[in-house]
Amino acid sequence: QVNLLESGGDLVQPGGSLTLSCVGSGIGLKWYAVNWHRQAPGGQREMIAGITRDRHINYEDSVKGRFTISRDDDKNTVYLQMNNLEPEDTAVYYCHAPYFPTMWGQGTRVTVST
Repeated sequence: QVNLLESGGDLVQPGGSLTLSCVGSGIGLKWYAVNWHRQAPGGQREMIAGITRDRHINYEDSVKGRFTISRDDDKNTVYLQMNNLEPEDTAVYYCHAPYFPTMWGQGTRVTVST
């Protein structure tokens, strides 16, 4: 009923680009801040980017200048454009709305490797 659905993950080479999408199902994303998180193999989940309903944006230092978060409220979608990907970016990526703190999806897997 109420979900955030991630998509767009893939296997890419270092230096490549990828765009992830987060689509709201049963939820109007225009009313909520949305964050992107990632969890590397064997690591903990960390927040890397966020955007408020007023389009105020913040990034974690490791992705600043390489990743861009945006939203299209008419499409009920939040995006994460990832450029100059590095092996350290390999992780499962999740979108999350803090208003729904326990609502996590399956994520989408990004693998950066030769």
